[in-house]
Amino acid sequence: MNDVNYVDGESTLSSKIMAAMSYMGILCMVPLIMHRNDPYVRFHARQGAILWVWEVVAIYTLMLPAIGKFFFKFSGFFCVTLSVIGIVAALLGRAWKFPWIGDWAEKL
Repeated sequence: MNDVNYVDGESTLSSKIMAAMSYMGILCMVPLIMHRNDPYVRFHARQGAILWVWEVVAIYTLMLPAIGKFFFKFSGFFCVTLSVIGIVAALLGRAWKFPWIGDWAEKL
């Protein structure tokens, strides 16, 4: 696991809740806008935004006749799994960088 330490000491409950909200689909925009100065929340919000974009793209792939359904099911499982991991990590005060997604999120 690739842990990134953005928190000096203990993070506040508000930061943890906002970071957890980052993994709930379009709600990732709330922490991104309201807590843009908090590096811990911003870290999780960026990863959540990448997951949300992936989910939207997966919905549009349903229009592809051959592989759309498979890609949608794979993406759904993948995104839900990472969202649950992200929510748990955020509530525990951890900043775990997801493979590939974390690299894309840093570029936001």
